[in-house]
Order: sequence, then structure tokens, then C-alpha cells
Amino acid sequence: MRTKLLLFISFLLTGTAAFAQQLSLSGIVIDNGQPAIGITITLKPGDLSTATDSSGHFQFKALKPGKYELLATYLGNQLYRKTIKLTDKDEQLQFDVRQDTGQQLSEVNVRDTAFKQASGALRQVEGMAIYAGKKTEVVNIANLNANLATNNTRQIYSRVAGINIIEYDGGGLQLGIGGRGLNPSRVSNFNTRQNGYDISADALGYPESYYTPTTEAVDRIEIIRGAASLQYGTQFGGLINFKMKQWPADKPLEITSRQTAGSFGFFNTFNSVGGTIKKLNYYAYYQYKRGDGWRPNSHFNQHGSFIHLDYALTDRLKITGEYTYMTYLAQLPGGLTDEDFAADAHQSNRARNWFKVNWNLFNVTLDYKLGDYTKLNLRTYHLSADRIALGILDYINRPDNGQPRDMLNDHYSNYGSELRLLHQYKLGGTQLNSLLTGVRVYKGKTLRSQGAAVEGSGPDFKYSGDYPSSSQYTFPGTNVAVFTENIFQLTDKWSVTPGARFEFISTKADGFYTTRSSPYPDYYLIKNQENKKNDRSFVFFGIGTSYKPTKEIELYGNISQNYRSVNFNDIRVLNANARVDSNLTDERGYTIDGGVRGTINNFLRYDISVFYLKYNRRIGSVFTASADSLTSYRLRKNIGDSRNIGFESLIEADLLKAFSHGASKYKLSVYTNFALIDARYITSLDASVKKDALVEFVPPMLLRTGVSFGNKRFDVSYQFSYVGKQYSDATNTEYSPRAVDGAVPAYKVMDLSASYNWKWFTLSGTVNNLANAKYFTRRADGYPGPGILPSDPRGYYLTLQVKY
Repeated sequence: MRTKLLLFISFLLTGTAAFAQQLSLSGIVIDNGQPAIGITITLKPGDLSTATDSSGHFQFKALKPGKYELLATYLGNQLYRKTIKLTDKDEQLQFDVRQDTGQQLSEVNVRDTAFKQASGALRQVEGMAIYAGKKTEVVNIANLNANLATNNTRQIYSRVAGINIIEYDGGGLQLGIGGRGLNPSRVSNFNTRQNGYDISADALGYPESYYTPTTEAVDRIEIIRGAASLQYGTQFGGLINFKMKQWPADKPLEITSRQTAGSFGFFNTFNSVGGTIKKLNYYAYYQYKRGDGWRPNSHFNQHGSFIHLDYALTDRLKITGEYTYMTYLAQLPGGLTDEDFAADAHQSNRARNWFKVNWNLFNVTLDYKLGDYTKLNLRTYHLSADRIALGILDYINRPDNGQPRDMLNDHYSNYGSELRLLHQYKLGGTQLNSLLTGVRVYKGKTLRSQGAAVEGSGPDFKYSGDYPSSSQYTFPGTNVAVFTENIFQLTDKWSVTPGARFEFISTKADGFYTTRSSPYPDYYLIKNQENKKNDRSFVFFGIGTSYKPTKEIELYGNISQNYRSVNFNDIRVLNANARVDSNLTDERGYTIDGGVRGTINNFLRYDISVFYLKYNRRIGSVFTASADSLTSYRLRKNIGDSRNIGFESLIEADLLKAFSHGASKYKLSVYTNFALIDARYITSLDASVKKDALVEFVPPMLLRTGVSFGNKRFDVSYQFSYVGKQYSDATNTEYSPRAVDGAVPAYKVMDLSASYNWKWFTLSGTVNNLANAKYFTRRADGYPGPGILPSDPRGYYLTLQVKY
């Protein structure tokens, strides 16, 4: 071990000496006044290649003195060439990709003083997608000063307007966010993707995600609201896409190691390698995290890894392969009643609840360039995953007397393939129009069983009988979709983007559920066989528009139809706290967006918008008494039509850059993310839900604001969050003895983060919940509850990063 360590240190020192006398070439690429993201930068000779990051920045290191040719290319932009001569000092450039083709860029040296914002928006055409006229948001992880080791959702999504958050655990094992009044549970109302392919459990049968990419490996998070339904699927929420970090294109090896320790026994180690060797680019990481939790009975262990390989077979054809692995075992402390939470939120009344997840995700992507204005992309992926919940699902106000536990065991096996063609063309003028068309084929299968498990208190995931005592099903699902959108660039300032999507959905259920032969102690189980099939197909439409009166201002708007299919997996779950109406029907509706976004003098960015979300035959939960009136439960059913009206705004600015006209070496960044949402049922199919009742899981006001001060070496950031009062069911119940239904009171939380960088080392620390607020974000009817799930109190975390 000692010999290997000495060899590694020798390698680092040798590499440092070798690169010390070599030069770097860096720059910033601008597009219409905004940082140009994803522009391909090539340097010849050597065919070195990289892409601009979220700030429009690129860099080549370890260059020898000499003459080079720089090429900047991107689909839809012109090809730029520039001759550069490196002598005895580093070069820094800045240029605008909107310049005329024949214009020769003049050599210029500039300081990198760009305001590196944590927020952003997607360009009209980016990658293999078009976003013109849509509400888009980008979270640039590298520009955040946040607790990345715990995936702290409150900090990471601080610049995303109107996001409601469920805090599942202190380790960031699961993600729970919802936008514009949609249920945040495990991101179920978003189409959730990683590098463009699905990561949810079952897109048709169970569209929730138990895998969350570690933020330490994410470059940026892209969010497209309801108008994403045409390109990515029918969800009302839209799309969340995690773009993993890109490999360094200018060196063969880059090593990053991050070690984090914190409160409640938390420890996290993240280690990654990446680089470019000739035509092969690679990136890989391994992560391990553990924690004891702040409440009893809340330990967890997680392992995760990821590998990315891409190889340029020719100048036109590239193949990419990716594999993601994640597994964790968590002990769940269960929920609390209102009385228990008020008396002592630290306590736990469940000591035998466990949760286990195993995720394997494979993806192969082919990118082929047919010409300067035409690209083809094929993504094919496979998910093999398991999720097992074990414990006591009974009402939280009843003690655990050691009775047999309940176990839900899911296995997901999904295959998907998506082919996209992006073509840009001129039609009756000089403006480039963009056509996107594609087809998606998806086949998913969920194997679900539920029944009594063996007695005990540990994570012994075995049924007690010959077969699951409650139910056992296979839920196959097939989806075929064809979609198209076209940006018609009517003038250099105004574009219109219509689109359509055809969907065929087939869901099936094959299995059994059991009933008792009698209510008495001496009974036997009766298997009830069930075989169902539901096929449907439909076409829905959308249209958007964008108008840019100046380079710094954009007016945008769109309307798109949305749809959510009911699946049999929704229906057949046995839970004492919740039941489902077997007559559930699909949900339909539409989303309207309108807003203005832009920049002011390159120091302030803003996005202000309004929306209207119409939900027909919305599925929700109502507080229902049993036939004997001795118990109550949540009944999930079509409640009625609802409408959500909202205002969203984000303003982010560097005040020191404004006051000093860009001359300050420091930054004083401030941001305010503010949203107002009024969500109500306008018709009711249930007598207990009154007209104008508030829709569940919708805080009427959300505010997240913060300030960050620092320079390239250090940064100190403070954030304040306020989330208004919301309800957990459609009857707007204030309180229930079981704590499954009731209000979620308004809460305020503050966070403080600081970081310091010196050469290869970065030391950062975070204090989450600075004022030690006592609050909760969710009432659960099953796992990981049932009951109130208290959020974490004040916690301290310290991270040391070494990057070479």
C-alpha cells in the first residue's frame, strides 16, 4: 500500500512539473447576449475538443507554444475559424456565435469576469431538442454553494420557481419535488431522466423514482414545464433531466475526491476519474454514504457508481455507453401523530420498518451527423431494479406489539428506445427553421407482491407463507409514441412553434389478490384471480411563441395538452390507511404559460411568468369513514376538475458587478424566487369535497431568497425559505387522530454555506436549518410513515475536496 501511495504522489508531482511550463487557452462564447451552452470548440492541430459549460466558458490546458486554429461549431450556428498564436502567456478570448460567417474574429485578451449564475434557461435549439416558447429552467450545480453530499433539495432547487418539496431523509436518498401544485411524491408528476433517458421505476405502471443521481456528479439540472409533454411524454409536471458531468477533453486523467462528515453520524465519500484518450472519452465515479439519522431507528447505507464511455467512430458517428448502479438499505423510524410531534419530534414508534432499493440502469446512445444542419440520435436503455418495503403499515396511533410485518416487493424490468431527427432549414427567407421529429417505443413490466412477512425486527425480506398473503401481480405496459415540433422563425425576432404527439398505451394486470373466508380468527385465504387489459390511443397538440424585441429581452408563451393514464398498479395495493377506487379513469387537461425573461447589462437575470393548469377528473385523496364508522382511511379517486393559477418569478443579480461596471474582483450575488399559487376544485364528484376546496399539496406561497459573497477563492452563502400552509387531502382536513390526513403548517428554514479553494483543495461547510426550526413537509399514508414525518433539525457538514 505504501509503495502504491508513493507511486501515486510521484505521478502527481511529475504531472505538475510537466504541465508547469505549458500554456492554456480559454474563453467565453456568447449567443445573443447569453452564455452559449454546449458549443463545440475544436483546436487544431491535435483535434482537441471540448464544449462550453453553463457559463459559456471553455478551456484547453497543457498546450505548447505555437500556431493553432480554433473552430466553434453548433447545429444552427455558423462555423467560425480563428488563428491563434501562443507565445509565452495564456490566452483568453470572448466572441459571439451570432457574428456573420465571413467575419474574422480579431484576437483579443479578456479577463474572465462573467457572472456565473446558478440559474439559467435553455436555448431555443439545444442538443437534440427544441425549447422555443417554453418555460425552461437550468440549475448550474458548479455555481451553487450548497450541501451536495446530502442532495439538499432546498438548496439545490432554490432558483426553481414554484417547487414544493418533500423531505424524505437527511441523506438525500430520494427526491420529492412537485411544481405548480402537483404531488411532490418521488417526482411522480415529472418525466424524470438522466442524460436524456428514463430513470423512473415504470413510466406507465409506476412513474416514481427511487434513484436520485448524486448531485456531486451532476453538471446541471434541466427543467421544462408542462409544455414538455409533446417531446418527452404526457406528464402535467413536465421534464426533469439530470445532465451528468462532462469529462475533461484536454487531458487524459482528472481525479476528484470528496470526503464529507456531518451530524447524526453522516459520512459520504465521492471519488471520480475522467479524461480523454485520443477518440475515447470516459467518466466514472463511486460513492458511499451512511448515516444514523437524528431520530432512533433511522440508519442507512448507500452505494452508487456510474460509468460513461463515448468513442468517435468517425467525424460523423459517435457511440456512447453508460451504466448506473445504486443500492441502499434504510431503517425507517415511521411517522408520528400530531400530539407526539408536538411533544417530542425526535421520538420513534416503529423499530421494525425497513426499506431496500437496488437499481441497475443501462444505456447506449448513437449520434450521427447527416450534414451540417441534420442530426440523428438513438437512445436505447434498460432498467432492472427492485424496491422492497418491510414493516408495520397499521395506524401510527396503534402500538407495534410484535405482530407479523407487511412486505411489498416490486421488481421493475423496462426497455425503451427513442429515435430523434433534428433538421434545420430555410423556408422563403434567410431565417433558419428547426424541425424535430421522433418515435418512442417503451415496454415495461412490474412484478408486485404484498403479504405477511416473517416475524422479527431486522431486514429479513421473506414472506411467511407459501405465497404472498395479500396479492401478487404482473403489470406489463407498452407505449408507442410519435412526436413532432417545428420552430418557424418568422422574423429574426419572432418565432412560432407548433407540435403534436400521438400516443398508444396498453396496460395489463395478471395475478391474484386474497380475501378471508370469514372475519373470525379461524379463516383461510381465498385467491381471487384477476386479468385485465386497457388499450387507448389519442393525439394531442401544443403551440408556443417567442418574441425578442431586443437581444436582452424575450417574451414567451405556449399552450400544451397533458394526460395521465391510470394503471392497474395504482389500483391493487392493500393498505389499512389508504384505498383506491376501482373505477379510476385517466386524467386529461392542459397547461398555459406566459412570461418575460432576459438580462440587464450582463449582471442581472430575470424570469417572470404566469400559468394556468387545468386538470379534468383529477385524482386525489379524500378522508373517508368505513362502513362501520369505527375506522377511517384515505380514498384515492377521481375527485373532480381543478384549476391551478399561479405567478412565478426569479431574479438573480451580481450587485458588485453592477456597481463597479464589471471591475470588481468580488461578487455579491442576490436572488429571490417567489411564487403564488391558487389551486382549487371547480367541480366535484365527491360530496365531501366542496366547490372551491383547495387542492392538496399546494402551498399558496413559496419564497426562497439568498445572498452569496466571495471571489474565485472563497464564497459565503445564506438562504431563507418559506413555504405556506397546505393540506394532505382534498377535503382540507385540519386534523385526524391517525395523522395521515391534516394540514401541513407553514414553515421557515435557513441555511448557511461557506467554501474556500486553494490550488487542488476545496474546503466547504454547511449548516442546514440554521435556526433549528421544528417543522414537517409530509403526512404519509404508508411507507415511510404512516403519519407525520418530521424534518431534520440543525445539522453541520464539512467537505474536503481534492481535484487534480
